[in-house]
Amino acid sequence: MNWTIFHQQIFPIRHKLYRFALRITGSVHEAEDVVQEVMERVWKSPAEQSAAVQNWEAWCMTLTRNRSLDKTRAQTQRRAAPIDSLAGYSADNPTPAQETEFRDMADRVRRLMQHLPEKQRLVMHLRDIEELSYEEIATVLEISLDQVKVNLHRARKAVREKLLTTEITAPFNP
Repeated sequence: MNWTIFHQQIFPIRHKLYRFALRITGSVHEAEDVVQEVMERVWKSPAEQSAAVQNWEAWCMTLTRNRSLDKTRAQTQRRAAPIDSLAGYSADNPTPAQETEFRDMADRVRRLMQHLPEKQRLVMHLRDIEELSYEEIATVLEISLDQVKVNLHRARKAVREKLLTTEITAPFNP
């Protein structure tokens, strides 16, 4: 991206991008963040990608829509609680039995995570334990954002399924 293209074609549509993001997110702060992220992404786009863009406004609007929808989904979806904070999940003052149950569940999840493929294990750890954003995980692991999402989904699904099957098949031990 060069300064001339950015200044002549991208910068003038920033208000339009903002209004579009605001319409989707419903939040002034989120819309501002979206526009800033889009502008940054456009500015940092590789030269070959910039050369391939025929309609800058359409490309920016698409980026804005996608990022706004991502932010909206992130707000509406329940954020996964870090494993270590499970003890405070159900009550302000959990009973010793609840604390023990939560610790046991956290230990089971950690053990199950050890059996995941390496990339899935790393992504799940960085997201659910270290609480990194998807973008930070992609940077740390040097993989695409899509790969982060796919690996996290598969890891969580595998752990969830294993937890459910072990709960059903585990013998009762008083």
